[in-house]
Formats: sequence, C-alpha cells, structure tokens
Amino acid sequence: MSIKKFNPTTPARRGMTSQDTSEITTRKPLKSLLKNKKQRAGRNNSGRITVRHRGGGVKRHYRLVSHNLADGLKLTVEEIEYDPNRSARLARVKDQNGVYYYVVAGAGMTKGDVIETGEEAPVETGNRKALADIPVGSQIYAIELTPGRGAQIVRSAGNSAQLMAKEENYAQVKLPSGEVRKILLDAKATIGTVGNVQHQNVKIGSAGRKRRKGIRPTVRGVVMNAVDHPHGGGDGGRHGPGKAPRTPWGQLTLGKRTRSRKSTDKMIIKSRHLAKRKR
Repeated sequence: MSIKKFNPTTPARRGMTSQDTSEITTRKPLKSLLKNKKQRAGRNNSGRITVRHRGGGVKRHYRLVSHNLADGLKLTVEEIEYDPNRSARLARVKDQNGVYYYVVAGAGMTKGDVIETGEEAPVETGNRKALADIPVGSQIYAIELTPGRGAQIVRSAGNSAQLMAKEENYAQVKLPSGEVRKILLDAKATIGTVGNVQHQNVKIGSAGRKRRKGIRPTVRGVVMNAVDHPHGGGDGGRHGPGKAPRTPWGQLTLGKRTRSRKSTDKMIIKSRHLAKRKR
C-alpha cells in the first residue's frame, strides 16, 4: 500500500496526503454486524469531560469485531473493508457454517484467502493459534493477555510483536513499544502483521479534516492567562513555564509516570522506557 498525494490547489492540499484505498474491496458494510454509535464528546456517564478536545465529527457506525474466535474455524475472506473507528482495515470473513465475522485484517490479506484457527491450523500468516503452537521468532498481532478473553494488544495499523522465547508456562513477547512481557502460553495470537502499514505516514493537512475526525483544537497553556493555566500569565509577552511542565490542574506532566497497575509489574521483563533510552 502506498500514500496518495494531492495537487497543491490550496495551502491545505499542498502538504496533505491520504491512504491508498485500492485494497478495499467494498464500500458497504454488513448490516448485521453494525451497531449505532452515539457521540459522547469525551464525556463519561456523569456528563463530565474525561477526555478533552473531543466533539463533533462525522457520524459513524460501530463494527462488531470478533477478537475471540473459536477453535476449529475455517474462514474465507469475502471482503476487505474500511473501518472509521480504527486505523487498521477489517476483513469480512465467513466460516464453514455460513456465519459472518469481522476480524482485523493482516498485511497482505486479500479477498479469497482462507484463514484457520486452533491447534490444527498450519503456521501461516493470518491463522490464529495459541502462543504454545507458534514458532519462536514469529511476528504476531491481536494478542490475548488473558486466555479466552480475546485480543487486547497489538491491534493498530502496521503493528506487530515478536515471540522471543518460551519458558515454563509463559512466552516472552516483544511489543511494538520495545517492552518485553510475559504472556501465558495458552493465550492466542494471530500470525503476521496488522495491515494498512502506511497509516503512520498520512499527513492530515488541514484543520477541517481534523474536526471531521472528531478532534477539537488544543490551546497551549503558555498563551493563556494565569488564572486559566499554570503556564499562563507573565509580563512582557510569551515565555516558558519556568518550572516543570504542568497540566491545567497543576499536576506534573511530560515524563511523569502514571502506571498504576503494580500487580502486573512481575510480568514485565524489560520496560519500554528503558528500551527508548538506549536508542
């Protein structure tokens, strides 16, 4: 897949790029696997804004993606579809019993491909197996953290993890962030890499395109008044915060660690923070 460029007919178009949608085989999603999606504008069930700078955007339907496929399925890829709710493409697949599913499409997956699940499935791209049955060194995606719960990590466009080793009941998996983590061998994963690899190279180009994605503008704290932000205020124009960067509520940011699940620290062999420092 390549990146589509535009003629510089306007200042916004000059730097704008878009995805090449030649791999998408249909424009119409399957109605039985659609669900209405209400726009909540970053608010929780109490109506309070918990994620800032959200709101507006085009209307979307949510696709019911199957992250937990049963063993013994033989699935035929019928269509490759666009999904407005995620960066990856979706594959519309049908099993031997005529039941349809949506799954995250892997790189190189095309219409007519056959993918299998379970212990008897061959070690081929797109097939879903337990980590115990996947050879060491393989690229994998859509990985379970808890066996039977369904894929939770490595699901976005162009991502893949690597199965590094197997020891006792655990596999060591190197995640895209550089973190090496222990995952139970009974957990399942899909062999290969998530499709739409060039997604990270797309340039938005215009403010309007950002708004259609449901993202509202962000104002820097340094240009606010002191009453509105810890970085704001000051005589003589703009200047730096003069202290460690803060959130609008005075909490440290840009480097302050926020990880709270200490109970899973024992599963992390190599931190992603340490991996980035060594580069």
